[in-house]
Amino acid sequence: MTPLPVYHRLPTDQAETLFARIVGRCSQRSASGPPVLVLDLDGTLMDNRPRTAAILRDLGASWEKAHPEDAASLRACTPERLAYLLSDSLRRLGVQDPARLAEATEYWRHRFFTDDDLRHDVALAGAVPFVRACHAAGATIVYLTDRDLPMMGVGTFASLRSLGFPLGVAGVEIILKPDAQMADEAFKRMVAPTLARVGEVVASFDNEPANCNLFLEAYPKADIVFVDTQHVPGAPPLHDGVFVVADFSAAHVPDIPRAEGEP
Repeated sequence: MTPLPVYHRLPTDQAETLFARIVGRCSQRSASGPPVLVLDLDGTLMDNRPRTAAILRDLGASWEKAHPEDAASLRACTPERLAYLLSDSLRRLGVQDPARLAEATEYWRHRFFTDDDLRHDVALAGAVPFVRACHAAGATIVYLTDRDLPMMGVGTFASLRSLGFPLGVAGVEIILKPDAQMADEAFKRMVAPTLARVGEVVASFDNEPANCNLFLEAYPKADIVFVDTQHVPGAPPLHDGVFVVADFSAAHVPDIPRAEGEP
């Protein structure tokens, strides 16, 4: 098995300095336009492992009579026991039979990439107050996600709103894939150059090394931050100049209430 890469997270004091600098940059309008903060969702602002855990627990309930041992394992599923790949997660939980692995994968896929189960996602530590602080400082917030509009658009809006992220007011945009089959990196590589039309990209956050690298190439003066949660196996090494954090807890910003008119 190929060893997982080790990312060198910023020490707490340096992470605090980074977040403070980004909030400060969000207040500075340049000749290129308003400051722009680009944020991925899954694995970056939100932990989607509770979504998978809830789906697998429901599957376990449906297997109660047919496969009682596997059912018990799935019903005990917690987010902390999950790997990036569903197949690895299922094996960790003790599901080994090829037919049941295939059944579980299909069941999960049918629900994971649809609106209804997005309600299970939770915000990473410090993510909501940090984004709200950047928006209040003057940044245009761009949520750039590999979720697709047809199947996940409604649930994405509802999830952002319920978790308290800025939404539905001036200075907030959401960009979703037009087609679920489009690869994440290809989609973001296509979109990245167009964000200069919004303003000056001052920072970008993503949990995929490849996406961080492409944003550093597109916006070398921006603060590009890799959120070290989970990412696709076999990801490329991070370019020099990409910062690494675990979450947003080092931001230490006040919790700003919803803006007037915000849903």
